[in-house]
Amino acid sequence: MHIGVPKEIKPHEYRVGLIPANVRELVSHGHTVSVETGAGEGVGMIDVHYQAAGANILPKASDVFAIADMIIKVKEPLPLERKMLQQGQVLFTYLHLAPDPEQANDLIRSGATCIAYETVTSCVGGLPLLAPMSEVAGRMSIQAGAHYLEKTNGGLGILLGGVPGADVGKVVVLGGGVVGTHAIDVALGMGADVWVVDNNIEVLRYLWRQFGNRLNTVFSTIDAIEHYCVRADLVIGGVLTPGSTAPKLVSAGVIKKMKPGSVVVNVAIDQGGCFETSHPTTHDEPTFIVDGIIHYCVANMPGAVPCTSTKALNNATLPYIMEIADKGWRKALLHDANLRAGLNVHAGYITNEAVAESLSKEFYPVDDIIRQ
Repeated sequence: MHIGVPKEIKPHEYRVGLIPANVRELVSHGHTVSVETGAGEGVGMIDVHYQAAGANILPKASDVFAIADMIIKVKEPLPLERKMLQQGQVLFTYLHLAPDPEQANDLIRSGATCIAYETVTSCVGGLPLLAPMSEVAGRMSIQAGAHYLEKTNGGLGILLGGVPGADVGKVVVLGGGVVGTHAIDVALGMGADVWVVDNNIEVLRYLWRQFGNRLNTVFSTIDAIEHYCVRADLVIGGVLTPGSTAPKLVSAGVIKKMKPGSVVVNVAIDQGGCFETSHPTTHDEPTFIVDGIIHYCVANMPGAVPCTSTKALNNATLPYIMEIADKGWRKALLHDANLRAGLNVHAGYITNEAVAESLSKEFYPVDDIIRQ
């Protein structure tokens, strides 16, 4: 198979879909890899590193899209990239289609086979290709929140860990999944007073066992979310429903009741976010203010630490990329139900039920496609 790696063009996105070590693995299996010049510069991996691993270096993204059977990216294709997709071409990347009908419509029109990292599942029910970036974003969320709580950045002027004789900051984490677990770990490490809110009692029990009684656990209800958010200095939104738009757990009314200068970090913004008042931001302009509350809603948080996040992502994606390349997408999906869950769009059809429902589109079952 001919595999193409274009340079990411989303603002301040420095990650790369394939590192040279993974290129070498693919080449050793007899595959051809073409990489756009400069694709890995943001993580210190230059063209000569890719050439040494066996890749061809091409001058433009259009050259990569023109000849590749499968395109490997990190972030969703932007309009310019979507125009270059070809019928029958495989696209393997993060898509986050539920809140993005424009992208969905372009992918449908392209006729490409689009497999989303974020809906690939594991045998134990996890999301193995989303997890590494959720780990990074969860840890970054506390860093970002602590930064914007500083008075010079418009915040309350609170140090999360406090000092002797002064109160510590109160952090509320919505969702006890991968994002939440890593946010909790960092917030507790900083000495904050941390509360996690989740609607799964088994998740709360697991977190209690992991962190002990340093962590306060709360079963999620409308009343609980309002009660704890309005008293918080920092609220982390880390709730995700695979494929679907994130639930709006925090209403505009709750935001209005929060302390002016407090901060919300919406890690789930890729899927629409779980704060009603949120909209996506960029690393250039990461925050905005609603009713005195600082909203941090950067849609590609891990892009700010690309050396860490590229390595973590590549560790997770390589086995799946290899499976698709070695077997072809149809046979790979037929033999692997977890990879099959990643198929979102094929030949003009939405093939993920949650995505179809979120976009009010017709759903076409994956099983019907792969057996054609």
